[in-house]
Amino acid sequence: MSIKVLVIGAGPAGYPAALTAAKLGAQVTVVEQALAGGVCLHSGCIPSKSLLEAAHRFDAVRGIGTLCQNDVQPQTQAILKELSWPKIQQRQLNVSNKLAAGILSLFRMAKINYMQGMASFKDEHTVTVTNKDQTQEVTFDYVIIASGTTAFIPAPFDKIRSAIYDNSTVFKMPALPQKMVIVGGGAIGCEFATLMSSLGVAVTLVEMQPRLLPNMDENISRLVGQSLQKRGVTLLLGQSTTDARVEGDKKILTLQNGTELETDEVLVAIGRQCDMTPLHPENAGLSWNRKGLQGVNSQTLQVKDHIYAAGDVTGLTLLAHAGTRQGVVAAHNICGKPMTYNNDLVPNAVYTVPEVAGVGLTRAQAQARGLDVKVQKAFMMANGRALTMDAPEGFVEIVSDKASGKLLGAVLAGPNASEIISAFTVALEAGFTTEQLSQVIFPHPAVSEAIGDALAK
Repeated sequence: MSIKVLVIGAGPAGYPAALTAAKLGAQVTVVEQALAGGVCLHSGCIPSKSLLEAAHRFDAVRGIGTLCQNDVQPQTQAILKELSWPKIQQRQLNVSNKLAAGILSLFRMAKINYMQGMASFKDEHTVTVTNKDQTQEVTFDYVIIASGTTAFIPAPFDKIRSAIYDNSTVFKMPALPQKMVIVGGGAIGCEFATLMSSLGVAVTLVEMQPRLLPNMDENISRLVGQSLQKRGVTLLLGQSTTDARVEGDKKILTLQNGTELETDEVLVAIGRQCDMTPLHPENAGLSWNRKGLQGVNSQTLQVKDHIYAAGDVTGLTLLAHAGTRQGVVAAHNICGKPMTYNNDLVPNAVYTVPEVAGVGLTRAQAQARGLDVKVQKAFMMANGRALTMDAPEGFVEIVSDKASGKLLGAVLAGPNASEIISAFTVALEAGFTTEQLSQVIFPHPAVSEAIGDALAK
């Protein structure tokens, strides 16, 4: 008789965990309180990239005049005036719905029992699942908790919570504002600053740290900041918000230096938090805080005995693809196929213009660990493919151990950085030296050739 595995959550961590466990012979039940695909699919990764793609198309319209014999400004302005936020949103919704339907289809083919409702631990081997129609009990041999996180809204924004947007609710904004303040200069804040400025919104970005994308390489932060400013985004760095209020149809934010910002809409994108209260994990002997479950093994994803975790609730990293890998690892370990997870090999990408990405250690991180490093760098302004795309901004920086040549990490900025970073992820996983990576033949012309150019230096 196959083991019974319960997966709580059908987001990017939960649904791969369920499909993997089913493939390995387990009897799988998935409980999801909202929609299959989770935040990533319905109010995160996929919707934001759909909206960004629409924004890029309008950027292309703005720049088409450079390739025209006569002045086409009147025509381009006429097209830009026809921009339809409802149609852009509908396109985004169609993409999300199609992918969600695909997940449910995969569940059916894998004979996974899918239940919609709120799961709550009754004891270590039982949960109750409650929806609007009924309450049922589900027993299990093993459980993978992949219940995700919610937007973090601290003071002073909590007192005007209903009047502002977070990184999930912003996708339901009924109309484009004339002015928007984005609080938070991380990946979400920078992506939405790019998106909204492309759609004609006057954007002010407020970040408490002295630079954008504080968890990424400093040169990446500088490049993204310069790019946003060229797009007309006002950057207020090293500033926190001390007060927030609503006056009529306007929102007023007061910064620590006394500056007041009046705006139509506010997007607070300063992180996410774990709230496991409805799940009652204490009934299964588990403890948690705002960052996630306590006691998660960072390699096996085991929390205790028969209980595993995947995704945001692990507290390891808030990235969908990391959650997917964690779900797969947890399922393999439950089903007797030992596998480990390495958080150091998770790539990250930010879909600004240019795109930026990184994996492994940055120069600063490697030096902070006491490593003697070699840094090799090439710029996109010398890359043929980037120039044909009118995208000369960006670079590739490769960090390796000076003595052994072992690859330690890489950061890059430029067209398709989110795709190209995978070359470095594979090389790190394989334990490559820079000499071994230099043997790779890249197609010409291609942005990825910049990797070879950097290694030649």
